[in-house]
Amino acid sequence: MNKVYLAAPFFSEQQKERIQLVQQSLLLNNTIDSQNIFLPEEHQFEDEKFGSRAWQQYVFASDMRQIQRADIVVAILDFKLENGHDNEGDSGTMFEIGAAFEKKIPIALIQFDPSKELNLMLAQSLTAYFDASKSGLTELSAYNFDVLKSKPATRKVF
Repeated sequence: MNKVYLAAPFFSEQQKERIQLVQQSLLLNNTIDSQNIFLPEEHQFEDEKFGSRAWQQYVFASDMRQIQRADIVVAILDFKLENGHDNEGDSGTMFEIGAAFEKKIPIALIQFDPSKELNLMLAQSLTAYFDASKSGLTELSAYNFDVLKSKPATRKVF
């Protein structure tokens, strides 16, 4: 059973809804340890003031430790999907993808925006790509994370 670090922005209700959809798909997957899906949003160190130096240090260290413990990083690429044309990736999520790649942790990318192209750095770093604007969430629930068969992106790459 595989432990997951679920990287995604969680600053709006729409972003949180996308996280829930991806988490539900992962929970249906019998190669995922349902008790070990790490959601950074749930580990924000409320004992310290949000944004304080202590809060920053704790959250950063915790997230980096959890990435290293993960068997796979699953990342949602969409950040501001509801804003139309301004749907660039969330910088924190992009950092987490890079950290996983550097540690040779497999990466699964999920993209909801049907019109968005894919950055070549992301396209070349991924193990599996899931287009949630089509059947990607169903595919995610059935993907074999034990085997990690290459599943390249079908989007245009820039």
